[in-house]
Amino acid sequence: MPSRRSILRPVDRQEILKRLRERIFAFAASRLGRDSADDLAQEVLMVIHEKYAHLDSIDDLLPVALQTTRFKMMAVRRKMVRHGEHTSVPADEMPLSDGRLSPLDEFDQKQQRERLARAIEGLGDRCRQMLKWKLEGKGFAEMQQLLAVGSINTIYTWDHRCRKQLLEAMGGSWDGAESAKGRVVQ
Repeated sequence: MPSRRSILRPVDRQEILKRLRERIFAFAASRLGRDSADDLAQEVLMVIHEKYAHLDSIDDLLPVALQTTRFKMMAVRRKMVRHGEHTSVPADEMPLSDGRLSPLDEFDQKQQRERLARAIEGLGDRCRQMLKWKLEGKGFAEMQQLLAVGSINTIYTWDHRCRKQLLEAMGGSWDGAESAKGRVVQ
Protein backbone atom coordinates (compact mmCIF):
# COMPACT_ATOMS: atom_id res chain seq x y z
CA MET A 1 0.00 0.00 0.00
CA PRO A 2 1.46 3.39 -0.95
CA SER A 3 2.26 5.85 1.79
CA ARG A 4 0.15 8.95 2.37
CA ARG A 5 2.97 11.12 1.01
CA SER A 6 3.03 9.39 -2.33
CA ILE A 7 -0.69 9.83 -2.91
CA LEU A 8 -0.78 13.48 -1.76
CA ARG A 9 -1.30 15.52 -4.88
CA PRO A 10 -0.11 19.13 -5.38
CA VAL A 11 -3.73 20.25 -5.29
CA ASP A 12 -4.01 18.83 -1.77
CA ARG A 13 -0.91 20.76 -0.69
CA GLN A 14 -2.42 23.99 -2.02
CA GLU A 15 -5.67 23.32 -0.17
CA ILE A 16 -3.78 22.62 3.06
CA LEU A 17 -1.78 25.84 2.71
CA LYS A 18 -4.97 27.79 2.00
CA ARG A 19 -6.63 26.46 5.18
CA LEU A 20 -3.46 27.04 7.12
CA ARG A 21 -3.25 30.62 5.92
CA GLU A 22 -6.84 31.27 7.06
CA ARG A 23 -6.08 29.96 10.54
CA ILE A 24 -2.80 31.87 10.79
CA PHE A 25 -4.52 35.05 9.67
CA ALA A 26 -7.35 34.64 12.18
CA PHE A 27 -4.89 33.94 15.00
CA ALA A 28 -2.68 36.93 14.15
CA ALA A 29 -5.60 39.29 13.49
CA SER A 30 -7.04 38.56 16.93
CA ARG A 31 -3.80 39.77 18.52
CA LEU A 32 -2.22 42.29 16.12
CA GLY A 33 -4.96 43.62 13.87
CA ARG A 34 -5.88 42.89 10.28
CA ASP A 35 -3.19 45.04 8.66
CA SER A 36 -0.28 43.31 10.33
CA ALA A 37 -1.92 39.88 10.25
CA ASP A 38 -1.94 39.65 6.47
CA ASP A 39 1.79 40.34 6.21
CA LEU A 40 2.52 38.01 9.10
CA ALA A 41 0.55 35.16 7.51
CA GLN A 42 2.58 35.54 4.32
CA GLU A 43 5.84 35.44 6.26
CA VAL A 44 4.81 32.31 8.15
CA LEU A 45 3.78 30.57 4.92
CA MET A 46 7.17 31.40 3.44
CA VAL A 47 8.90 29.81 6.43
CA ILE A 48 6.70 26.72 6.14
CA HIS A 49 7.37 26.46 2.41
CA GLU A 50 11.15 26.83 2.86
CA LYS A 51 11.80 24.86 6.06
CA TYR A 52 8.90 22.47 6.47
CA ALA A 53 8.23 21.23 2.93
CA HIS A 54 8.60 17.67 4.21
CA LEU A 55 5.44 18.03 6.35
CA ASP A 56 2.33 17.26 4.36
CA SER A 57 -0.62 16.91 6.70
CA ILE A 58 -2.56 19.70 8.35
CA ASP A 59 -2.11 17.92 11.70
CA ASP A 60 1.66 18.25 11.36
CA LEU A 61 1.69 21.73 9.86
CA LEU A 62 -0.79 23.51 12.15
CA PRO A 63 1.29 23.35 15.38
CA VAL A 64 4.42 24.40 13.50
CA ALA A 65 2.54 27.25 11.82
CA LEU A 66 1.03 28.55 15.06
CA GLN A 67 4.35 28.40 16.90
CA THR A 68 6.07 30.20 14.03
CA THR A 69 3.26 32.78 14.11
CA ARG A 70 3.83 33.32 17.84
CA PHE A 71 7.53 33.87 17.26
CA LYS A 72 6.84 36.28 14.39
CA MET A 73 4.30 38.21 16.50
CA MET A 74 6.84 38.57 19.31
CA ALA A 75 9.35 39.89 16.79
CA VAL A 76 6.78 42.39 15.48
CA ARG A 77 6.05 43.59 19.01
CA ARG A 78 9.75 43.96 19.83
CA LYS A 79 10.22 45.97 16.65
CA MET A 80 7.23 48.20 17.50
CA VAL A 81 8.65 48.91 20.96
CA ARG A 82 12.12 49.53 19.57
CA HIS A 83 10.77 52.02 17.03
CA GLY A 84 8.35 53.62 19.49
CA GLU A 85 5.35 52.67 17.38
CA HIS A 86 3.38 51.35 20.35
CA THR A 87 3.01 54.87 21.77
CA SER A 88 2.84 56.83 18.53
CA VAL A 89 -0.23 58.78 17.47
CA PRO A 90 -1.33 58.48 13.84
CA ALA A 91 -0.52 61.60 11.85
CA ASP A 92 -4.09 62.03 10.66
CA GLU A 93 -5.21 62.37 14.29
CA MET A 94 -2.68 65.08 15.14
CA PRO A 95 -3.49 68.73 14.63
CA LEU A 96 -0.90 70.00 12.19
CA SER A 97 0.39 73.55 12.23
CA ASP A 98 0.48 75.57 9.04
CA GLY A 99 3.88 76.93 10.04
CA ARG A 100 2.67 80.47 10.60
CA LEU A 101 2.75 82.22 13.94
CA SER A 102 -0.44 82.96 15.75
CA PRO A 103 -1.59 86.60 15.66
CA LEU A 104 -0.56 86.97 19.30
CA ASP A 105 2.94 85.63 18.61
CA GLU A 106 3.28 87.88 15.55
CA PHE A 107 2.30 90.89 17.65
CA ASP A 108 4.76 89.92 20.39
CA GLN A 109 7.58 89.53 17.86
CA LYS A 110 6.75 92.87 16.26
CA GLN A 111 6.86 94.59 19.63
CA GLN A 112 10.14 92.84 20.48
CA ARG A 113 11.73 93.98 17.20
CA GLU A 114 10.57 97.55 17.81
CA ARG A 115 11.98 97.51 21.36
CA LEU A 116 15.27 96.13 20.07
CA ALA A 117 15.51 98.70 17.27
CA ARG A 118 14.87 101.57 19.72
CA ALA A 119 17.45 100.16 22.15
CA ILE A 120 20.09 99.76 19.40
CA GLU A 121 19.52 103.36 18.25
CA GLY A 122 20.45 104.53 21.74
CA LEU A 123 23.81 102.73 21.70
CA GLY A 124 27.10 104.33 20.70
CA ASP A 125 28.63 103.97 17.23
CA ARG A 126 31.18 101.33 18.28
CA CYS A 127 28.50 99.14 19.91
CA ARG A 128 26.19 99.40 16.87
CA GLN A 129 29.09 98.51 14.57
CA MET A 130 30.09 95.52 16.72
CA LEU A 131 26.48 94.26 16.77
CA LYS A 132 26.33 94.61 12.99
CA TRP A 133 29.54 92.61 12.58
CA LYS A 134 28.28 89.92 14.96
CA LEU A 135 25.09 89.60 12.88
CA GLU A 136 27.25 89.26 9.78
CA GLY A 137 29.04 86.34 11.45
CA LYS A 138 32.35 87.98 12.18
CA GLY A 139 34.30 86.64 15.13
CA PHE A 140 36.14 88.54 17.85
CA ALA A 141 39.50 88.14 16.09
CA GLU A 142 38.10 89.71 12.91
CA MET A 143 36.61 92.58 14.93
CA GLN A 144 39.99 93.10 16.58
CA GLN A 145 41.57 93.61 13.16
CA LEU A 146 38.74 95.82 11.88
CA LEU A 147 38.90 98.06 14.94
CA ALA A 148 42.74 97.99 14.97
CA VAL A 149 42.90 97.00 18.64
CA GLY A 150 46.05 95.42 20.11
CA SER A 151 44.40 92.90 22.45
CA ILE A 152 41.45 90.61 21.82
CA ASN A 153 40.54 90.97 25.50
CA THR A 154 39.64 94.59 24.74
CA ILE A 155 37.11 93.34 22.18
CA TYR A 156 35.68 90.91 24.75
CA THR A 157 35.31 93.75 27.24
CA TRP A 158 33.69 96.10 24.72
CA ASP A 159 31.29 93.32 23.65
CA HIS A 160 30.31 92.66 27.25
CA ARG A 161 29.70 96.36 27.88
CA CYS A 162 27.67 96.72 24.68
CA ARG A 163 25.44 93.77 25.58
CA LYS A 164 25.00 95.19 29.07
CA GLN A 165 24.05 98.63 27.67
CA LEU A 166 21.62 96.98 25.23
CA LEU A 167 19.96 95.01 28.02
CA GLU A 168 19.60 98.15 30.11
CA ALA A 169 18.19 100.05 27.13
CA MET A 170 15.59 97.29 26.73
CA GLY A 171 14.50 97.74 30.32
CA GLY A 172 16.56 94.97 31.90
CA SER A 173 14.81 92.11 30.11
CA TRP A 174 15.30 90.57 26.68
CA ASP A 175 11.73 89.35 26.28
CA GLY A 176 9.77 92.35 27.46
CA ALA A 177 8.48 90.64 30.58
CA GLU A 178 9.11 92.07 34.00
CA SER A 179 12.45 93.75 34.39
CA ALA A 180 14.97 93.03 37.08
CA LYS A 181 13.49 95.86 39.19
CA GLY A 182 10.04 94.23 39.15
CA ARG A 183 8.22 96.68 36.88
CA VAL A 184 6.56 95.84 33.59
CA VAL A 185 8.51 97.17 30.63
CA GLN A 186 6.49 98.99 27.98
